[in-house]
Amino acid sequence: MRDHLKIAMLGTRGIPASYSGFETCVEQLGQRLVQRGHEVSVYCRRHHIHFDEPYYKGMRLLKLPTVTSKYGDTIVHALVSSLHALAEKFDVGLYFIAGNSPVTWIPRLCGTRTVLNVDGLDWKREKWPPAAKAYIRLAERLAAWLPNAFLTDSLAVQRYYQERFGHRPPYIPYGSEVTSEPPGRVLAAHGLKPRCYVLFVGRLVPENCAHHLVAAFRRLDTSMKCVIVGDAPYAADYIHKLKSMAQGDERIIFTGYVFGRGYRELGSHAAAFVETSGVGGTHPALIEAMALGNCVIVNDTPENLETVAAAGLSYRGREGAKSLNALLRDLLKRPEMLAKYRAAARQRARQVFRWDRVTDAYERLFYELCRRPLPPWLQQPPEHSDAS
Repeated sequence: MRDHLKIAMLGTRGIPASYSGFETCVEQLGQRLVQRGHEVSVYCRRHHIHFDEPYYKGMRLLKLPTVTSKYGDTIVHALVSSLHALAEKFDVGLYFIAGNSPVTWIPRLCGTRTVLNVDGLDWKREKWPPAAKAYIRLAERLAAWLPNAFLTDSLAVQRYYQERFGHRPPYIPYGSEVTSEPPGRVLAAHGLKPRCYVLFVGRLVPENCAHHLVAAFRRLDTSMKCVIVGDAPYAADYIHKLKSMAQGDERIIFTGYVFGRGYRELGSHAAAFVETSGVGGTHPALIEAMALGNCVIVNDTPENLETVAAAGLSYRGREGAKSLNALLRDLLKRPEMLAKYRAAARQRARQVFRWDRVTDAYERLFYELCRRPLPPWLQQPPEHSDAS
C-alpha cells in the first residue's frame, strides 16, 4: 500500500491563483501536500488558466473545458472534472463551494473519498436570481449527504449546518502567511505613501458592499487616499455605480485586479484595511491583511467578527456608510490606536490562521477517510484551533 495519497482538487477556477480565496487555498494547501510527498492534481478551467506548463509548484494541472456563463461555468466544469476523475482513481477528491455538491458522488463510484468545503451561505448573495438561490439551498442540503465528508472554514457556518441539517461539519480555517513587501512600483504608480491610505480588496459585487467604503470615505475630511483593489466578471453595472459614486474625488483609486507581489505591497503599507462584505465565510483577504499587520475594520457579520475577535474593529453593516464613516473619522486621527490594532491583528493571524496547521487538519481528515494509518508528523494530537 502506498504511504502517500493521490489527491484531486476540484470546483475552483484553478491555479496559479488569480481570482478568489478558494484558488489561493488550493495553491497554498496543494503545494504543502506535495512537499509532504502526496500526488496532487488540480482541475482548472481552460478559459481561465493560461499558465502553459503541466505542473505548478509540484501540482499537476488538468485543464478541462466548461461553458463561459455566469450560471453554468462552475457546476459544468465540476461535472466534467468529476467524470474525468473516474479514470484517475484518486484516493481523495477535495471539492470547493456548496453549489458543487450534486456531483461529489461521482468519483465515489471508483472508490475515491470525496470532501466538500462548503464556503459561506452563497444564497445570500444578491447576484443570484430566485431560481439560483433555490438551487444553492438544495445544494447545501445535499452537501451533508453526497460527499463522504464536508467541512467549513467558519464557526458561524458550522453552526448553521448543525442547526439546519443536524450535521456538524469539521471546522478548518484558512491560512494567512504572506510575505510583506517594501514600498515599490505599485505604490509609486498610484501616488501612494506608506500608512497614508485605506485599503479594500475583494470582488466588486453588491454583496461585498464596497459602496459602504466609497460613500463613507467621500465624506471624510482627510488627506489620506482610499484604494479599491478588485474587479468582477459579471458585475459591470455595479462597478459603474461604484465609480460614479467616486467621481470627482481624486483620493479614491480603483486599481482593478492586483495579485502576487503588487498585492502584498499594497497590503503591507495601508493605514487600515476595510472588509465590507456582508456575506460569506472566512474572507482570505481579511486574514492576509491581518498577517501583514493591518489595522482591520469589518462589517459586523458573525463570520467577520469571529475572524477578527478582539484584534479588529467593526462597524454596523445595517447602517452602512454612516457607521463606517464615524469609525474612520475617529480612527484615522489616532495613530496610537492604529498601531495597537496593527500589532493585535498580526499576532492573531500568527496564532490562529497558519497554513501548516491548516494542512495538518486536511491531511488528517484525508487519512481518516481513507482508513490509512497517520504518518508520524500527524500522530500527535491536533493543536487546539478556535477562531473565537
